[in-house]
Amino acid sequence: MIPTERHQQIMALVAERGVMSIAELTERLGVSHMTIRRDVQKLEEQGAVISVSGGVRTAERLATEPSHLAKTSMYSEEKMAIGQRAAQHIPSDSCIYLDAGTTTLALARELLARDDLLVVTNDFVIARLLMEGSDCRLIHTGGSVCRENRSSVGDAAARTLRTLAIDIAFISASCWGPRGLYTPDEHKVPVKQAACDVSSKRILLSDSSKYNKIATWLALPLTRFDQVITDRQLNKTGRETLSAGSWELILAGQE
Repeated sequence: MIPTERHQQIMALVAERGVMSIAELTERLGVSHMTIRRDVQKLEEQGAVISVSGGVRTAERLATEPSHLAKTSMYSEEKMAIGQRAAQHIPSDSCIYLDAGTTTLALARELLARDDLLVVTNDFVIARLLMEGSDCRLIHTGGSVCRENRSSVGDAAARTLRTLAIDIAFISASCWGPRGLYTPDEHKVPVKQAACDVSSKRILLSDSSKYNKIATWLALPLTRFDQVITDRQLNKTGRETLSAGSWELILAGQE
């Protein structure tokens, strides 16, 4: 049996059962544990399945993104810890990009005392916070307005970003995993890609509740990032997988 056929059978079996152990897959497909583990690794890289202890399960898919209001009250302590840790990585007189999101909003709150930064954002809540509470210089990307997430999206916002030279881009994620970060909204993709393209350093900010989930659109591969900052609730498998990547994994918060 060629690898493609095994991959299809693995996905069909896992879809039917929800979760299957490596031993069960080995028996059903008549191949070695090592072969199954390689197949599972390949499928996980494609976002098709998720590894769990001793087995594999179907990937949890995000169909729609929660509104900004709903996200504000979710995992607020973890987001605060991530924001505090991320703020430590911003040198004086930097030009930074803050992607739309409540985790990047937590970072923005850490910058209210700064007066040396040029902050670029597509997020209206972040722009208002810094406009009213800080002396940072501000650029808003403009573009098509996404009311639910209180941000600008689409090609117009991306074109503005491509005229800039940014030191550090802090990118948010609806969901993410070893393959990269995903979004259920295709209009967010060009904005995230443009921000990464024009930035010297790229940092993903996302809490661990979004890890190992997928959505329709793969916005960016994780290999585009220099650092990933998440919280200490990230499970052991996630820590091991992400620590082996080309990026630096940083866990924020108390042990």
